[in-house]
Amino acid sequence: MLPVPRADLAPNTAAFETIPLVKATGFREYDARWMFGPEINLLGVQALGLGLGTYIQELGHSKIVVGHDFRSYSLSIKQALTLGLIGAGCEVLDIGLALSPTAYFAQFDLDAPCVAMVTASHNENGWTGVKMGAQRPLTFGPEEMGRLKEIVLGGLWKERPGGGLTQVEGMAERYIADAATRASISRPLKVVCACGNGTAGAFAPEALRRMGVAVVYEMDCELDYTFPKYNPNPEDSVMLHAMAQAVRDFGADLALGFDGDGDRCGVVDDEGEEIFADKIGLMLARDLSALHKDATFVVDVKSTGLFATDEVLQANGANTVYWKTGHSYIKRKTSELGALAGFEKSGHFFFNPPIGRGYDDGIVSAAAILAMLDRNPDRKLSDLKKALPVAYTSLTMSPHCPDEVKYQVVEGVVAEYQALQAAGGKILGRAIRELITVNGVRVALEDGSWVLVRASSNKPEIVVVVESLRSADDMRALFREEVRPRLAKRPEVGAYNQEI
Repeated sequence: MLPVPRADLAPNTAAFETIPLVKATGFREYDARWMFGPEINLLGVQALGLGLGTYIQELGHSKIVVGHDFRSYSLSIKQALTLGLIGAGCEVLDIGLALSPTAYFAQFDLDAPCVAMVTASHNENGWTGVKMGAQRPLTFGPEEMGRLKEIVLGGLWKERPGGGLTQVEGMAERYIADAATRASISRPLKVVCACGNGTAGAFAPEALRRMGVAVVYEMDCELDYTFPKYNPNPEDSVMLHAMAQAVRDFGADLALGFDGDGDRCGVVDDEGEEIFADKIGLMLARDLSALHKDATFVVDVKSTGLFATDEVLQANGANTVYWKTGHSYIKRKTSELGALAGFEKSGHFFFNPPIGRGYDDGIVSAAAILAMLDRNPDRKLSDLKKALPVAYTSLTMSPHCPDEVKYQVVEGVVAEYQALQAAGGKILGRAIRELITVNGVRVALEDGSWVLVRASSNKPEIVVVVESLRSADDMRALFREEVRPRLAKRPEVGAYNQEI
């Protein structure tokens, strides 16, 4: 019997080799993330597998798909997780090296209700984690993660006989073939495919070619888990700038960039201009709402306010619901409402039938973007972007803040804004029109501009986004004169990953 996990073990000790190490902070709102070594060891991962297997048995399931991303330690972590799942009596279907959406696709392809994808997505090297679900196409939310945490940390797992392992061959090919059916492009399009040396490099270029486009440059598509240039994160300015330069160098019609586990897609247009994912979402919503009248869209609170005011969406009868940031939250709300699509500013897009199966898939998102261009043969991507109302939206900025205190810090900021609104206070001369507090606080101002402060769901960080309807200078002022000074008063808040 595996011992109950502890949180106080140090690497390079006998105890580290004989007792599971699992830090409680790794159980996040909707998936699990740890630093491998300091926060979880292989026995800890085995305990996680035992706990997950016990939990899905509680839910009446035993069949589970597992896969892993491309990092030096991901295969060994998946094997430790698998050992735990088998010990809990589960039937494990191992699809090998995979993207997260490949694992989600495999749930449908193999008729398996559950999934456990070993990935740290775009996180820096040293991180690992697991994305889990037991009700396709959904992934765990806070309730499920809470129960899993209780089982694992309490050693409450139940070992059962009858577990087994099947190595599934050919899943990558079946996934690529299916993704390629999501678009059939007749218009000549030259595409830069950017993967940041992440796992998507093994899948995305071939999928795009099968959709009918010319991939003129495979940018950093060689797998390299050291990420020698930058993390594979198409929301990061460094990767976006590299994509933009490649578009100019190769005269491409657009660049499509994929994150480390392939469930997100970033976009640069034909003029080498980066288009943030929420604006791409608005362009797709305009296009799709013309084909699907009275459609509902779900967007996260980090996204542009234009979804609520856009005249094209209103003319097409579209309805937009703002909801909590996080792939699990938006995916679940999109399914719950029967929405046509859900869009997250981070680049997680969720398409329900007939476009997709409801889970976040960067390659299916790329197909939707290419299909939109194919339906507008006389317009470039930059033309579609310029047709949007003007809004100046910042990058997503993330100051460091320890997991143990980040939620309390955000609660304090929420309380400050509530007091400011109650007192009739203003922000840069503008009254507060509304506070949206489903996820941190989104402070909407009387002119339509807004600022957002929330806790990151999967990293020790605060998340900050601002948007101005006035100017880029005003957008910067909202950050530099309002949000940054407010957070700077708190000693727990550290350096930003990027600033405007």
